[in-house]
Amino acid sequence: MSMAKPNRLPVIVLPYMTVILPGTILRIGLEDRKDIQSLLQDIFSKQNPKGNATAVPIGCVPLRPPQRQGETSKEPPSTISGDEGDHTGQEDEKEVTSSDVAANLSVMNIDPASASPEDLFEYGTVVRLVGLERGRGGFQGAALVVEGLSRFQTVHYTQRTPYLEAEVNHLIDDSIQPNDSDSHETFARLKTLCREFLALLRNAAPHVGGLPVLVARRLELFIEHKGVDEAGSLADFFVSAIDISFEERLSVLEAVEVRVRLKRAVELVGKRVQALKLILKEDGLTDEDDNEGQERRLKQLILRNRRPSGSGWGPGSMNRSGGSTSGDNSGEEDEFQELRELLAKAKMSPEAERVAQREFRRLKRMSPMQAEYQVIRTYIEVLTEVPWTVSTDDQLDATTLQRARKQLDEDHYGLEKIKRRLLEYLAVLRLKRMINDENEANRVTVEQHQSENDQERNHTGQGSDTSMGQESVAADKSHKEGPKLVDKSPILLLVGPPGTGKTSLARSVATALNRKFHRISLGGVRDEAEIRGHRRTYVAAMPGLIVNAMRKVGVANPVILLDEIDKVGGANFHGDPSAALLEVLDPEQNWSFTDHYLSIPIDLSKVLFICTANSLSTIPSPLLDRMETIRLSGYTPIEKRHIAIQYLIPKQLKSNGLLPGQVRISEEALMKIISAYTRESGVRNLEREIGSVCRAKAVEFANAKDSGKPDLYNSIVQLSDLERVLGSEKYDAELAATHSKPGIVTGLVAFSISGNGSILFIEAADMPGNGRLQLTGKLGEVIKESVEVALTWVKAHAFTLGLTSKADEDLLEKRNVHVHCPAGAVPKDGPSAGVAFTVALVSLFSSRIVPPTIAMTGETTLRGRVTAVGGIKEKLIGALAAGVKTVILPRQNRKDVKELPEEVKTGLDIIFVSNIYEVLKTIWPDWIEPGSGIATLESML
Repeated sequence: MSMAKPNRLPVIVLPYMTVILPGTILRIGLEDRKDIQSLLQDIFSKQNPKGNATAVPIGCVPLRPPQRQGETSKEPPSTISGDEGDHTGQEDEKEVTSSDVAANLSVMNIDPASASPEDLFEYGTVVRLVGLERGRGGFQGAALVVEGLSRFQTVHYTQRTPYLEAEVNHLIDDSIQPNDSDSHETFARLKTLCREFLALLRNAAPHVGGLPVLVARRLELFIEHKGVDEAGSLADFFVSAIDISFEERLSVLEAVEVRVRLKRAVELVGKRVQALKLILKEDGLTDEDDNEGQERRLKQLILRNRRPSGSGWGPGSMNRSGGSTSGDNSGEEDEFQELRELLAKAKMSPEAERVAQREFRRLKRMSPMQAEYQVIRTYIEVLTEVPWTVSTDDQLDATTLQRARKQLDEDHYGLEKIKRRLLEYLAVLRLKRMINDENEANRVTVEQHQSENDQERNHTGQGSDTSMGQESVAADKSHKEGPKLVDKSPILLLVGPPGTGKTSLARSVATALNRKFHRISLGGVRDEAEIRGHRRTYVAAMPGLIVNAMRKVGVANPVILLDEIDKVGGANFHGDPSAALLEVLDPEQNWSFTDHYLSIPIDLSKVLFICTANSLSTIPSPLLDRMETIRLSGYTPIEKRHIAIQYLIPKQLKSNGLLPGQVRISEEALMKIISAYTRESGVRNLEREIGSVCRAKAVEFANAKDSGKPDLYNSIVQLSDLERVLGSEKYDAELAATHSKPGIVTGLVAFSISGNGSILFIEAADMPGNGRLQLTGKLGEVIKESVEVALTWVKAHAFTLGLTSKADEDLLEKRNVHVHCPAGAVPKDGPSAGVAFTVALVSLFSSRIVPPTIAMTGETTLRGRVTAVGGIKEKLIGALAAGVKTVILPRQNRKDVKELPEEVKTGLDIIFVSNIYEVLKTIWPDWIEPGSGIATLESML
């Protein structure tokens, strides 16, 4: 016998009276087995991406048998070593005492999930995962199917929680030596006994309760093909198949030497053969009886002599499914009847109906003990739960648009663009419904007209009248039914900063449409199978997120929100989940979306998909092209004030047990909360701060009421109360400077993370040197390039601007320039500050001051052109809040100004420019230099 090197194995403790031997399959229930659940989670999370979870070895160890009175050894009483396998029936001859019964009860009460190493047998079996039978609710009814591979002996346990883990010695079966005549004779005797055992079961009852003929023939072939080198596996197989005691199974498990195992197997199988013969003889089942009498008597014997603890093929434990039953198939028939009812009630598509009926016929021919049985049953149940043709009726009547508009206005303030787009979609649906209803009415009219004409012709006998037939055809053509208009729902993508109402807006759309709503969070999805589902050949396969959403809502036309689509994982060894969404979010393809688990096309064209994202930069271009993008910008302080008054304050009053009017926040205090305690584009933090104020007032109100002095309570929150309730101000607003000096310019910035806009000071200084440029302020690569472009343009036009006295003079010949952006901890990058850098350098070299109330944004080229930039709305909102009066923008951004809030348009003087000379003329309209400077500047304009 050879032994492998010690290895660490995760250990599953088997329930009481359960043993698995190599070469056999065992079903282990998962209900209340937290240790196995934790083990499976670790296996599937730690496995090699290219590996297979079914190849991970696991150890199965049985519990120790109960000790009889007087026994002191911790080893089970059925230990075998050497030739001790020749004893027979010694344990059965011992007297069973009350102590033995108590020991049995103590072992039976051990919970396998929490068993300690002291409760376990010394030997176990290495198994591999075969499959996972899914239950109907969580782990209830679920089971793990494993196959025994080889024996091992535990050395010591290295882990106890959440599951056992042990160092083991792997035990490999040795071979029978050619000169070992005793073992060869024992092996031949075992094969003879196995054939005799099969013959007794097959001949006694070929059609009832016993062993089916086909199974018996296959087992006979199995015995025939087993050679001497496989003697140990044959002994393990038949010992696990017959009905023997727990101690006897443990004695075979610890019989590592093949010769000892063969002797023990011959003994056990021989005992079962003799017992079966004795039972048949005592009950008078002889060869003289007719076949019908034999079957009837044997069936009675099987029912009477069945052992509850048996798990094999003893008398009374054989049936067609390989397990013990009550002699009838009532439970199985109930399951089939339940499935028939589900299939009858489910309104499937023709293809789904055909597949479901085919799988149902396969299920009826299959044994419930087979691993695939539960897989097919689950698949049929999933098919019946998918809403193939069930839809909700949209409320598309004369009041649809008004009702939807009212619903959207009640739930959200502003957002006119998205509301207008949704109303357009509703209007299109209503027009399509009207056209389809009109076509249906025309079809009914034509059929009635045709029926009346046929009856008239049959009555008058003018069925062959050509003119009447032509007239009827003409009438049919004039009322011919038009093509039915199909509803292809758009794919909307709401893009905006967090807290701007994207998710809640989708819920309002479902309410306005009277449709069911389901939200799918895509943040962190890294596996393509989560979208398309797993193939049914895999263990624990399940449908994807889309099909599961359809199953939950139960209709084919819900509103499904795909939240955070910009945070879907990219391509990896699990596939590309963003690529799996291409078919889902394509109106031209999703009418036949195929989930890997279903393998049947499902129509998603009626689903209204609404996606949300914070940024478009991480969404792949092919996926972005399939969606209609609608941008939601940040709210202005005025909009936040309206939202707080209409939505947030009433919501927080209700959440904190206060009635309307018991807390009133003054307008000054509310604007202070918006500007000094929150800095975001959305309203989430604003709602939190209002909640803090409401809770503080709730404490005051409760104290006043409990003390019997409710008149002392003041419901108004003044500006002076905020510091006591909310603490010191969290943010200092960036305000425009009141005075300036040459080289300082006010720029504009929009933060991509928060969606806010603000002003950004740019400082430039020069000093004696050799023409070196220094940049500080945590500037990115793009913004550094903007400074270099600005400096090059200023140096190239220095003589034109009057900064040098000669055309060939180097502006930086004897000086260094340092450009700095304050707030050095904030990273700054992006092509939007070229104009500000250029003006700052011109201001520095000309010693002219830029008015601090003038802010600017835009990118420049080496030719001096001013190009468009993004984030105009956020930048101008921030400029207005900072006290800026005049803003210089690229002329190409004129279209973005049209969408600004009205208070921003009226509060700022917006000037559009197309080149740097226009910028300089706007800032310094009275620039007069001696020589050709002013003439050149005017001519360039």
